[in-house]
Amino acid sequence: MSKKSEDYERELESLQVQWVQAQAWMIETGQRLLVVFEGRDSAGKDGAIKRITEYAAPRMTRVVALPKPTERETTQWYFQRYVAHLPAAGETVLFNRSWYNRAGVEAVMGFCKPEQTDLFLKEAPRFEQSLTNDGIRLVKLWLDISKEEQAARLAARMEDPLKRFKISPLDAEAQKRWDAYSAARDRMLKESNSDWAPWTVVATDKKKQARLNILRHILHQLNPPSLDAKEPDSEIARRPRGAVLAK
Repeated sequence: MSKKSEDYERELESLQVQWVQAQAWMIETGQRLLVVFEGRDSAGKDGAIKRITEYAAPRMTRVVALPKPTERETTQWYFQRYVAHLPAAGETVLFNRSWYNRAGVEAVMGFCKPEQTDLFLKEAPRFEQSLTNDGIRLVKLWLDISKEEQAARLAARMEDPLKRFKISPLDAEAQKRWDAYSAARDRMLKESNSDWAPWTVVATDKKKQARLNILRHILHQLNPPSLDAKEPDSEIARRPRGAVLAK
C-alpha cells in the first residue's frame, strides 16, 4: 500500500471513530439526522454512504433508495412516499437520491411536467422548514463531478461485472444531456437553498478526498459535545446564493 493510501485509510478510520462516537451521542439524546445525497450519475454517492454506514449502528441507521414510483404513488402528494422514511429519535437516515428527483432526472427526462417542477421548487423549502422546525437535522449534499471523470466512471462500470447493479438505462443519457442536467442542477440549487436547509457542494473527481470531506462535514454539522469537529477543506463549500456552477 502506498503512503498516500495509508494516509487515507488512517484519516478515514479516525473520522469513522468520530462518527461512531457522534452517533452514540445522537442515540442517547434522541437526535434525528437526515442526510440527502444528490448528484450526477457516478458522482460517488454509493461509496460515500458505504463509508458512513460501515460501522454505524445497524438498527438506528437506514439507507433509503426508492425505486420508480408505483401507479398509485404517482397520484399522491409528491412528498408523501418520502415522509414514511423520515428518522425517529436516535435514527440516522441517508437518502441515496431523494425528493429532488423531481428537479433533476424527472425534469430532464420529461418524466414530469414543467409546472410540476415549478411547484416542487416552491414547496421543497417549505417542506424542509417543517422538518427542521420539528428538530430534524437536515444535511443536503450535492456531489459534483466533471464531465470527463463521469465519462470514465460510466465506461468502467460497463467493463466491471461486479458493478452490474450500478448500471442504469439512464446512464447513456448522462453524457448526452450534460448541459440539460447542468441547467436543472443550477436552478435546483438556487431555488431550494435556504437558511434552514442549505446546499453543500462537494467536489468528487477525487473519490477518497470527497469521502473524507463528507464525513468531516456531517461531523461539523452535528458538532456533538464530545468532539471537536474540524471544518472540511476547500473542496467542500456551502452553496452561495445565486451562484452557478461551471458546466
